[in-house]
Amino acid sequence: MNFERFFKILSYAAVFCGFLSLWISGTFGIAGTTLFIAVMFAAWFLEGSRWQITEKIGTGLIILALPAFYLVWRYQLISFYSTETAIAGILARMILSLTAIKLLQKKSDRDWIFLYLMSFFEVLLAAGLSISALYLGSFLVYLLVVVCAVIAFEIKKTSSLVNEKIVSDEGGKRDRLAPLPQIRLRRLPVAATILIVCIVVLAVPLFFVLPRVGGAGLGSSQGGLATSTGFSESVRLGGIGRIQQNDAVVMRVRVEDGPIDPGELYFRGIALDTFDNQSWSMSKSGIKEPYIKGESELIQFEYATGRGSLTVQTIFLEPLDTPILFALPRVVAIQGNFPVLYRDTYGAISYQSSDERISYKVLSDRGVPSIERLRVDNAGYQMEMAQYLSLPNSLDPRIAELAAVATGRSQSRYDKAAAVEQYLQNSFGYTLEQKAGGGEPLADFLFNVREGHCEYFATAMAVMLRTQGIATRVINGFHGGDYNDTADVTVVRQRNAHAWVEVYFPMEQAWVKFDPTPFAGQTSSASSAGFLGSVSKYVEALETFWIQYFVAYDNQGQASLARSVRRGFFEYQSTASAMLSHVKADLSEWWSKVRGDSGMQTSLFAIGYAAAYLSAAVIGILLLGWLYRKIVKLEVWRRIRDRLYARRHASIVEFYDRMLSVLAEKGLTRQPYQTPL
Repeated sequence: MNFERFFKILSYAAVFCGFLSLWISGTFGIAGTTLFIAVMFAAWFLEGSRWQITEKIGTGLIILALPAFYLVWRYQLISFYSTETAIAGILARMILSLTAIKLLQKKSDRDWIFLYLMSFFEVLLAAGLSISALYLGSFLVYLLVVVCAVIAFEIKKTSSLVNEKIVSDEGGKRDRLAPLPQIRLRRLPVAATILIVCIVVLAVPLFFVLPRVGGAGLGSSQGGLATSTGFSESVRLGGIGRIQQNDAVVMRVRVEDGPIDPGELYFRGIALDTFDNQSWSMSKSGIKEPYIKGESELIQFEYATGRGSLTVQTIFLEPLDTPILFALPRVVAIQGNFPVLYRDTYGAISYQSSDERISYKVLSDRGVPSIERLRVDNAGYQMEMAQYLSLPNSLDPRIAELAAVATGRSQSRYDKAAAVEQYLQNSFGYTLEQKAGGGEPLADFLFNVREGHCEYFATAMAVMLRTQGIATRVINGFHGGDYNDTADVTVVRQRNAHAWVEVYFPMEQAWVKFDPTPFAGQTSSASSAGFLGSVSKYVEALETFWIQYFVAYDNQGQASLARSVRRGFFEYQSTASAMLSHVKADLSEWWSKVRGDSGMQTSLFAIGYAAAYLSAAVIGILLLGWLYRKIVKLEVWRRIRDRLYARRHASIVEFYDRMLSVLAEKGLTRQPYQTPL
């Protein structure tokens, strides 16, 4: 291929890869994407023509562009989600505008360098805006293309310097100029790949060793997923329903002891205890107790009850607009990059910042008292439980009557709760539409609409049980998720937002979960089958790997990696020491037999065994050496070497030598007096 054309293709590809990384981050819409691609096409076809803008005009446009974009940002002429997003968005548009100007301009060597730098800044900016595994793919492609482009640029620049030297030496004559090389396409990517591999080998250890800092990057504070309508201190009926209409990923969860049935996964968020016919709220809002990290890197909240083994979860939480940490109940301890965590009166755990992607490990005690023990727990409540028995001042009296009918002849607290749970599951329909309304939406749901989403079912059960003197509270969190066996994680999305009820049993001092939502509202898996489903699983696995080991890798991950390396070294040292001790014991025993401690016959046998082992080792070494020489001399290796490294036009002498070798193998040896013919 003509070198100039090859260089042009690589340079434009490098520019496009920089734009692609920004596009993957979602910075540009259809209009911006179409405009930039159109500029690239126009610049490609105008390259070398008289329609390209001059260097003076290009420089003037660049000088004018800088204050223009400052004014756009200063007066917010383009709307963005937040200040941080606005800065990143303005920077991205400014860089692409400068790139477009340079593409349309007549280009010297420094202009190509400018374009390479702009593409690098685009990739760097995209790294702070996107955590997608697609960005990793675009970065790898960019790395290969830009290394090839830089190598080609150096070849072009060196060739130009050689020609300038020739012209200078020949007194201005140009008839002996060195031609630009003809490029074999496979050689440059191979050289670039070797360079990239060397860079990665040097860079990866540095990545895992260098100190981590939090909050760095333009994309760290873009504002999280909108979940605050369901996880604040006051939640109006319908808040969870609005969250469920979004399919965005909230968190990825890996359970160390193996996957749990999605129907048993309840990731607890906040608890609410006061209902006013319109919304739920906390009667003791703002009261939070700090818990500081101990020497064991754990922040402990409770002690295990001993009812069951602890469940360990590793959670990769996306940036949310709420500081709540989600986990399976009941949380015993949390390990993560948190200096301090806070827990409120109702058991909700929060942290100081909510604008970054975080990972943490949770130990949860999921053990609950047996049904037999719960059925006999009818002890009275203490005064501090009054908040969990309160009812609205103007509650529809039909709700208490309905609760009495639903509980029927049930005597125990547990049986009444189970009866109301089953009644709501079997007698009402599930829908995400906001149908119930008016001044008392709960009564409208129970007696008129008779269908709703999880929030209405949880509210109905909590209020109905309170009319029967049973302490309850409503829990907002997430339920279920899509299990990915390839990545061994459960992907929890906003559509998995859920509300359920906890009932208090005073003798056991335990809050027990009840979920009155019909089964149709508890299963929201959207995993697809077939080929597309398999591809989606592998993409999600790649995304999880990227987030776990790169995006969410912090000093906590470094400490874990260091402990793993240290533990592996100690295990290796222990194994080697045990093997050495075993060998010493065997040699000592053998030498004891050789000395005749066990008799002459035993001594002769020991010497014979040693001689046999030594002979076998020598024979084995000789056989391996002979086999190695035979393998090295195989004709296939020479053919592969010639195919990979031989010159394109082998000399006739080399061909003649090969011919003589082949003929000699067939028994036809040239005599000294014979000519080649």
